Amino acid sequence: MSLRRIVTFGAALVAASAAVTGCAPAPEGAGDAVADGCVRMVTNSGGLEDRSFNQSSWEGLQLAEDELGVEAEALVSTSETDLAPNVRQAVDSGCALVVTVGWELAEATLAESEANPEVSFAIVDETVDAANVKPVVFDTAQASFLAGYLAAGVSRTGVVATFGGGNQPPVTLFMDGFVDGVAKYNEVHGGDVRVLGWNKEEQDGSFTGDFEDINKGKVLAEGFIDQGADVILPVAGQVGEGAAAAAIEHGSTSVIWVDSDGYETLPAEFRPVLLTSVLKNTQQAMVEIVGAVQDGSFTSDPYVGTLENGGVEIAPYHDLESLVAPGLQGEIEGLRQAIIAGELVVESPSAP
Repeated sequence: MSLRRIVTFGAALVAASAAVTGCAPAPEGAGDAVADGCVRMVTNSGGLEDRSFNQSSWEGLQLAEDELGVEAEALVSTSETDLAPNVRQAVDSGCALVVTVGWELAEATLAESEANPEVSFAIVDETVDAANVKPVVFDTAQASFLAGYLAAGVSRTGVVATFGGGNQPPVTLFMDGFVDGVAKYNEVHGGDVRVLGWNKEEQDGSFTGDFEDINKGKVLAEGFIDQGADVILPVAGQVGEGAAAAAIEHGSTSVIWVDSDGYETLPAEFRPVLLTSVLKNTQQAMVEIVGAVQDGSFTSDPYVGTLENGGVEIAPYHDLESLVAPGLQGEIEGLRQAIIAGELVVESPSAP
């Protein structure tokens, strides 16, 4: 029987949460807690199967179960009111490591870390400045630069687009890299591919205002398609599925997914329009952090995912590889190596 447990806390269940989780009493030392097999993760309101950070972080803790012998448990937040109580419950479990996911949990993570200095915390895709909190962040502009170059290289209309769920650094970092990748393609090839949806200089563009309403993503994507966009990068969590649905209906538009490989995580019906994905490889970061807590080497120094350490990358082209000419693939690989070597620096005001 698997040790993995998932606990969903609605507002009405918080008072009874200790009984639901069935956690053992808090051990005497934080290191002993993890050695005994204890790590807790708190999701944001996107849920555990968000095809984004909640899902990939949980997958990483599942790997830690297999590789390091810990017991992982996820506390799933279903609304904003669940966030702080779930972090508190995770701390009360007595585990040495609490993982929280996303900017929504920053305030609760900071409060609990200050109140519980003996507990180690990791927060994914957000930065919290505390001695016992390790930010897990990603320089996604590096990988989305490659995706932008790719998009410009395969576009037949000379128009591509991007949009976000909200104007926040983890979102706009993707968009900055994407725009710069298109600009690099234009520079190399003397092209004039345009990007709809984001102005890097003004740091302003198109946003749906949330990460869950798929219809908003579809409406926005349809507007871009009407303006000629044939490659779209949605940086909006589940909302991005709306862009994929619009691409399917249109028939000649492709989508670049983010965070996870959309070809593997999205419904199979979207595979025909998935060009690639800009990946944040959270899984290995989780394994490394659990191991560091176990062996006493945990620090609050941020984990920054890059192309060099494999923390960010673009996914295979899967069913659409025929659209990517061998020469274009070679150019993208050359850019990857130039970024890793420091010969090409991708800049963004949102860089970690």
